[in-house]
Amino acid sequence: MYRIKNLVPQSIKNIYHLAQAVLANVVYGFPSRKIKVIGVTGTDGKTTTVQMITQILEEAGSLVKTGVHGARKVAMASTINFKINGVEEKNLSHFTTESAFALQKFIRKSVEQGCEYLVLETSSHALDQHRVWGVQYQTAVITNVTREHLDYHKTMEKYREAKKKLFKTVAKNKGTIIVNADMEKPEEFLDFDVDKKFAYTTNLEKNADLDSRPPATIAFRAGLRGNDKEGSGMINEGIQIVQAKNVKLGIDCSSYELLATSYELNIPGLFNIENALAAMCVGLSEDIKLETIKDALAKIKGVAGRMEAIENDLGLHIFVDFALTPNALERLYSTLFQAKKSDTRIIAIFGSCGDRDRGKRPVMGEVVSKYADFVILTNDEPYHEKPEQIIEEIAVGIKNKIEGQNFWKIIDRRDAIKKALEIAQAGDIICITGMGNFETMVVGDKKIPWNDRNVIEEELAR
Repeated sequence: MYRIKNLVPQSIKNIYHLAQAVLANVVYGFPSRKIKVIGVTGTDGKTTTVQMITQILEEAGSLVKTGVHGARKVAMASTINFKINGVEEKNLSHFTTESAFALQKFIRKSVEQGCEYLVLETSSHALDQHRVWGVQYQTAVITNVTREHLDYHKTMEKYREAKKKLFKTVAKNKGTIIVNADMEKPEEFLDFDVDKKFAYTTNLEKNADLDSRPPATIAFRAGLRGNDKEGSGMINEGIQIVQAKNVKLGIDCSSYELLATSYELNIPGLFNIENALAAMCVGLSEDIKLETIKDALAKIKGVAGRMEAIENDLGLHIFVDFALTPNALERLYSTLFQAKKSDTRIIAIFGSCGDRDRGKRPVMGEVVSKYADFVILTNDEPYHEKPEQIIEEIAVGIKNKIEGQNFWKIIDRRDAIKKALEIAQAGDIICITGMGNFETMVVGDKKIPWNDRNVIEEELAR
C-alpha cells in the first residue's frame, strides 16, 4: 500500500483532498464562518504557541464578572490535543492538522458548543493539499520558516509559498497577521493588505546579557513600537512591533518585563520567549489587557513533550522535547548550553524520522554534537526505512566525538535511555528529542506503543 501511494502524483492527491474539503464544508455547513479562526503555522513552535494563545483567550473569557471582555469560549486543535471549552482530548493521529472531514466536524462541534474562537495549528502540508480549504481564518501567526519537509516541498521557496497560503486567506478576510520579525525574510509575510499587523522580535544580538544571567532565569523587557525594525529593511506603516530586550537564559523558568511590568513564565528558552510574544500579539489584537495576558502566561506549566522536565531523585535535569529539525535542535541545545553550570554535562539522545527529508540528518548530527558532551543516536519513528541507515546518515555529521567514549549508536530507544542514565552524574542534563509526547512509534505500517516520558520514568524506577 505504501509503494502504491507513492506512485500517485501529489498533484492528483491534492485534487482528491480539495474535493474532500469542499464536500466536508458543505456537509457541515461551512462552520468556520460562525467562529473566529486563529491559524498558527511555522516550522517550529506551533504547538506551544497554540497552547499559549488558548490560555490567554481562556483567561480573558474567565473575566465574565468584570464585564470587560465578556465570555470567550475557546476551541483548540494542535499536534498533541484537541480542546473545546476546557474539555481536552489527546490527538492520537500524529497529524498537525486533521483531514478535511475530521477538521470540519471539529469546527462544527466547536460552534455548536458556543465557542467564539478556534486556535488551529496549521501545517504546510494541510495548506498545500487544500485540506483547510473553506476555513475562514481571521488571524495568521507564523513562528519561523527553517529547513523541514523538503522531501515533500522540494525547495525552501515552495515551502514558504505553502505557508503564505494561510496569509492570503487572512488578507481576503481583512484580518490580522502576526510575524516573527527575526525569521528570514519576514517582509514576505508582512506584505499583505490586512486590518492589523504585528511583528515580534527578541533582538538577541543587541540585547542579550548572557554573562550576568541569574541561575534558572530568563529575563527580558518588551515594548511596543511602530513602523519599522532597525536593520530589517522593513518600513511598513501600521505594524505594531512587540520587542523583547535584555534577554537572559536559564534552564527551568523565565521572567521578563513588559512596559515596566514584571512577567513570569514557567518554561525556559529563547524560543519560548518568542512563542510567548506571538501569543501576546494575538491577545493585543483582540484588545485583551496586558494584565490578563500576564496572568495567563504565568499559569502555563509547560506543554507535553515540549521541553518537558522529568522529575527524579538523582539530581538530573531530564527533558523530553519534540525537536526534530536542525533549527529546533540548535535553539534547544544552545539554550541548555548557555544556561548550564560549567561542570554540567549534556547528554543527547535522538534519531530522525523515516520517510522524511534525508538531507537534514547530518546537519542534525552536527548541531547536536556542537553542544552535547555525549551523543547517543537511536531509533525514532523509522516508518519504512531501516533504523540503522537513518542512524548512519545522522552520524556523518557528528563532530569531535569518539565512538565508544562519548558517542554511541544504540538502535533500541529504551537501551539508549538506559545508557544515558548509566553515564549521567548529579547535575547533568539528559535531553531526549524527536518524539515529544507521542504514545506510539510508527514502524512500517504498524504503530507500536511508545512514550518517551513513560519509558524514562520506568527506567528511573528500576
